[in-house]
Amino acid sequence: MTGIIYRPIVTEKISNLQDKGVYAFEVKLNANKIEIAKAIENKFKVTVTKVRTMNFKGKSKTQMTRRGRFEGKTSHFKKAVVTLKEGDKIDLFTNV
Repeated sequence: MTGIIYRPIVTEKISNLQDKGVYAFEVKLNANKIEIAKAIENKFKVTVTKVRTMNFKGKSKTQMTRRGRFEGKTSHFKKAVVTLKEGDKIDLFTNV
């Protein structure tokens, strides 16, 4: 179970949904919805009612510098949008 959740994703859209108990996390690429729900329940001591996942492919990037052109790629990642039981909350900014 450890190592499934990498980091929370904090965007304006997700911040507006946090009042309704919806949170987003970057998770391990091969994690399934059941593993994600159990990991969040264990880590934050909340009850998960719904998990939605999305896979994102890495994008190609090129950079022009004084010495030439460099090409690279951003990494693939998986995003999980989690809905909690009514009344449960996750405080993401307690240990900042």
